[in-house]
Parts: sequence; C-alpha cells; structure tokens
Amino acid sequence: MRQLKPKVYMVGAIDWDRRLFDQLIPLPDGTSYNAYLIDGGEKIALLDTVDPTKAMVLMDNLIKLGINKVDYVVSHHAEQDHSGAIPEILMFYPDAKVVTNPKCKGMLIDLLHIEEDRFITIEDGHRISLGGKTLQFVYIPWVHWPETMGTYLVEDRIFFPCDFFGSHLATNSLFVDDEATVYEAAKRYYAEIMMPFRTNIAKNLEKIKDLDIDMIAPSHGPVYDKPGFIVNAYKGWISDQPKNEVLLPYISMHHSVAKMVEYFVDALTERGIKVRQFDLAVTDIGKLAMALVDAATIVIGSPTVLTGPHPNVAYACVLANALRPKAKFASIIGSYAWGGRMVEQIKELIPNLKVQLLEPVIAKGLPRDDDFTALDRLADEILAKHKELKITE
Repeated sequence: MRQLKPKVYMVGAIDWDRRLFDQLIPLPDGTSYNAYLIDGGEKIALLDTVDPTKAMVLMDNLIKLGINKVDYVVSHHAEQDHSGAIPEILMFYPDAKVVTNPKCKGMLIDLLHIEEDRFITIEDGHRISLGGKTLQFVYIPWVHWPETMGTYLVEDRIFFPCDFFGSHLATNSLFVDDEATVYEAAKRYYAEIMMPFRTNIAKNLEKIKDLDIDMIAPSHGPVYDKPGFIVNAYKGWISDQPKNEVLLPYISMHHSVAKMVEYFVDALTERGIKVRQFDLAVTDIGKLAMALVDAATIVIGSPTVLTGPHPNVAYACVLANALRPKAKFASIIGSYAWGGRMVEQIKELIPNLKVQLLEPVIAKGLPRDDDFTALDRLADEILAKHKELKITE
C-alpha cells in the first residue's frame, strides 16, 4: 500500500509474472490491478478491487492499514480484473455497499452473482460525501465497455478513470518516473484495447476537460502526477490524422513474398515514407497493434495457401478489422503458384477498415521485373495519396 495524497492510498496488487491477458493479449511487462482506498473521516470508500487471483494481496493491504470497515465499494467497470474480488470484500465487510451505475450493476449481478440489495446505484454527476472528501461520479461509457465510469475526488483533484489511460506495466513506482517506458506501455494498452472506441474516447476526453485534475490514477500501471502527459498522448492517438507511415505485415514461405517485401520497403524508403515491417511468423501482436495506431497505409503481404491467404495473415487481418485503426489506404502484395482467391478473401476479412483499396501486386511464383515495376507504381501511388492528405510527419 502506498499513499497518493493524505488519506488516499493505493491498495491494489502488482502482477509481475502475468504474461497473457484475456488469453489473447501479450503482457511482456506484467500488469497491476489498482484499487484505491479513500478515508474521508466519516466514511471509507474502496475504489475497485483486483483480479480474483490477487484478492489476498488486497485484503492484506487493507488489514495493514487497519481498515475495520468499508462503507462503499465503488465499481467503475464490471470486468473481473477490477471487480473479481468484490464478493470477498463484501464478505469481509458485511455492511459495505457496492456503488455503481445501473448498467454496471446488472453486469456485476450476471458476472459475480452479487445480491441486489448490496447495491447503491448512482447517475452521471452524482456526488457522495465521505466527510472530508467528496466523490463525484463521471460516466465515461465505451472505454472500453459500455458501463465504464470514473470518479473525481473533488478536494484532492484526483481522477480515477479505471481502464481509461491505463498501461499494462508491473512496477513498484507509484507515479510515472520513466515517461518513455510508460508511454510505450500505455500506447500498447490503447492499441490493443481502446483503439476500436476512439470516437467514444474523443467524446469522453471532451467531457472531462473541465475537471480540475491534478492527478490521474488508472486501474493499470502507475499514477500520472503530470496528467497532461497521458492526456496529450491520447489526443494524438485518437486523432483522425495518420502519419506518413506504411504498416507492412507479411509472411513468406518460399521467399517469393520476402523478395517483394524487401524491394517494396526500399522503394518506400527512397520516397521518404517510414515503413514498419512485421514478419507474422514471429511478431508480437502487441507491437503490430501499436503500429496500427499511426499508419496511413496498410500493405498486407501473403503467399497463397490452398487458394487463400496464409492463416497468420488472415489472423492479422481479423485483428486489424477488430481494432479499426485510422488508416486511410490499404493494398495487398503476394505470390501464388497456380491460382486462388487470396486477394478477395483478404478484402472480405477487413470490412471495418474505412480505407481506399489500392491496386494489389500479385506475382506468379518468384517476382519478375514486371512485378518489381508494379511495386514501384504502388509506392508512387502511396506517396501521392499521402501528399493529398498533407501527411508529412
């Protein structure tokens, strides 16, 4: 347990060794489940809990603080890495009430079977006094679930936004002390989890801009004692304007696609376009997701496997389709031996990408001079498209 401000404590848990989240998302640096205790003098509130695997860490922290009662357990978000230990807390503190919004209440009943009489439901903007401290509740839906809300601690000017602004980063530093490391972790978190909801995030950034925030205390990763650092980062990530970058995920079985990729990267480089190249046989999908945040163009490279794209390529397409990046253009380069529907199937896998599809370059077998000439034309077209959008960065 650590103190953010007088009578405001971090009581959650660090998960140093977790390496996969939702059985999908790589966690190269572990994570944390941040719960916060606020002692207002008259009442005590616990903001969120922890993943069920770390419930005893939370309980030990509360015991070490000498917390004999908890009046309110504020649940910002029903996902179990934050709500999973609520049943244990309610057993240990039988008079505690779960404070949340009506939508989250319903989800907590479904997910954790909490009895209905243990809830107090609040509306957007509602306040609860703890005596010397006041909780103001702020609805911030769809970051990244529909029921998400935050809490603003009025007197201390701390905003607790749950997953909003989070980072999967295990660290015993309470506050951000290495901005480069935290920026990378927070961007990975945004890319993998928040990016599909960037329109909603923009609305919620607008909603909280008038709060006098001195500190942002998210549910994962360190606390931002300089909140402008993460707010400004989010403003850039959610912007509709991409960067002068091409994302090039590919796979090559017999070197044909690899030769095309190598030539194409050189062609783009000569034209002043930054390339982020990923071999899908070995790629960390978190790194791929991060590259999706800024790229103006996505070019997918694939051999033809049984008339369609390589399965790793298909997976990358499904991922991009789910994350809905702000890319403006897309194309396909690849190779085939006798035929197939690889190009058509890739197009069918990315309907959520609001992109203009540029003419694919597909070689029969090893690429020939005509194929390299076509790759030059594609590079020229990408450069022209970027210039039309005035993408210079």
